[in-house]
Amino acid sequence: MALVPMKELIVKAQKEHYAVGAFNCNNMEIVQAIVAAAEAENAPVIIQASQGAIKYAGIDYIAALTRIAANSVKIPVALHLDHGTSFEQCIQCIGNGFTSVMIDGSKLPLEGNIALTKRVIEIARILEVSVEGELGKIGGTEDDISVSEKEAFFTDPLDAERFCKETEVDALAIAIGTAHGQYKGIPKLDFDRLKEIVKRVSTPIVLHGSSGVPDDAIREAVSLGVAKVNIDTNIREAFTDAARKVVTDNPKEIDPRKMLGPAREAAIEVIRQKIRVFGSNGKA
Repeated sequence: MALVPMKELIVKAQKEHYAVGAFNCNNMEIVQAIVAAAEAENAPVIIQASQGAIKYAGIDYIAALTRIAANSVKIPVALHLDHGTSFEQCIQCIGNGFTSVMIDGSKLPLEGNIALTKRVIEIARILEVSVEGELGKIGGTEDDISVSEKEAFFTDPLDAERFCKETEVDALAIAIGTAHGQYKGIPKLDFDRLKEIVKRVSTPIVLHGSSGVPDDAIREAVSLGVAKVNIDTNIREAFTDAARKVVTDNPKEIDPRKMLGPAREAAIEVIRQKIRVFGSNGKA
């Protein structure tokens, strides 16, 4: 089916108390893995591309691959820009068929973040494209976006209330203890903060940096109101581990398909497992 706006997926998830998985892609095999996993689980899904992925694969390729993938299945699929940092980049993605964009103004003062987010929304609304904003800084590294542990800070519930009221954003990414990349230890999420934010805003909540967060903690966050969960690192780990095993076991192998095929299958399995944790299986 044709690509759909992200808002359609996460509003339904919020009402029915599950979360939609948002999985980062970098190449054709990962796009294929995402839709294959979601179709197998009969789940709605969000394919998202970061700035690094766009730089690597090209915005035209990502948009075309995702459209082809979405048209090959009956489940709803959204294409989302992950961590867009400029108005221009968001508009470029919208022009290339993305059905959702994230404008990450979290490094700006609150007023600047609100102003930038509203500017993107003004254009996106006309074209029925969803917009995700971010409040608070999520630690770790997301391609070329890096936030040190000292810089990372949690989302203030009062700021979240003001941000959502003034911007009318479709989704809000919050910082409650997750981080991008691989964790050094086991993350501890601030569930009390999440409860307070959910109490103050009606906007669907997004959890970034969820690879490495224990399944029970993810389930708890979803039960408290998280409607979109981002996964990238776990896919990279499964994909590269499988490809590496082929090369290790067969040092003379020169057929990329023999490496990337098993890598794709490994990605499918980890994505299916995440979908079940989020509770979105059977919700398409």
